[in-house]
Amino acid sequence: MPVSLPPALELSLDLLRCPTCRTHRLRPDLGALRCPAGHTFDIARHGYAGLLTGNRATSGDDAAMVRARDRFLSTGAYAPIRRVGARLAAGTVSERAAVVDAGCGTGYYLAGVLDQLPGARGLGLDTSARALRSAARAHDRAAAVAWDVYRPFPLADGVADVVLDVFAPRNPAEFHRVLRPSGRLIVVRPTDRHLAELRGRVPAMVTIDPAKEQRLHRALNPFFEAVVTERIEYSATLSRQDALDLVAMTPSARHIGRAGLDDDGLLPAQVTVSVLATAYRSR
Repeated sequence: MPVSLPPALELSLDLLRCPTCRTHRLRPDLGALRCPAGHTFDIARHGYAGLLTGNRATSGDDAAMVRARDRFLSTGAYAPIRRVGARLAAGTVSERAAVVDAGCGTGYYLAGVLDQLPGARGLGLDTSARALRSAARAHDRAAAVAWDVYRPFPLADGVADVVLDVFAPRNPAEFHRVLRPSGRLIVVRPTDRHLAELRGRVPAMVTIDPAKEQRLHRALNPFFEAVVTERIEYSATLSRQDALDLVAMTPSARHIGRAGLDDDGLLPAQVTVSVLATAYRSR
């Protein structure tokens, strides 16, 4: 039986363009999205649209990473980050905004923005089929699409009021192309103090490049100028399971075996959460 078009995807269908021919709009047809040139893309039974094509498609977070992310985010340990990101995103746009979350993961941060904008619709892009299953049900106005953020987005020019990028890869040229002239880009990234206690105890965790801010500035500067930056820093108390999930939900999980975390002494009870959140406008 064909999959019906999810209501949230229908809300954002006008934003999308065929990723193959790059110009045509997509229309629902018997459990798929099709363009007038005949290119067809399945709608998964879990509610997201699979637009990735070719051999450059990547898998993203696996099932274990997504389960760990869901568990950790449900504790509220990152809720202050979510609130600040949502406030910056909602601060200068109308309640009927279109919000694109690049590298949306499970849709946690996109849902936070949509809660602040009761008339807005959201569209999350990610490569992980497992994460997209969660993103497609993260909010009743959040649609989810399988896409690689490093590639040209399957979106029309100037359709987004907000582009959200939280702990995710960045594509400045595409962010600029899909944003309206009055739109805002919200970028959230860790400082060198982020999870310092955990990284100190688990040396195999991915380190934070001290030149990260300079590289971010060089990449965004041709397209954007910063409007406001907020630093969110606080101490979070973690259970042993929280700490395990925090490691397991990050790219570090690919480098650390579970056996390397079995010693209780490796995992701190408190960690410093430290991130920067910046709102940018287009040049």
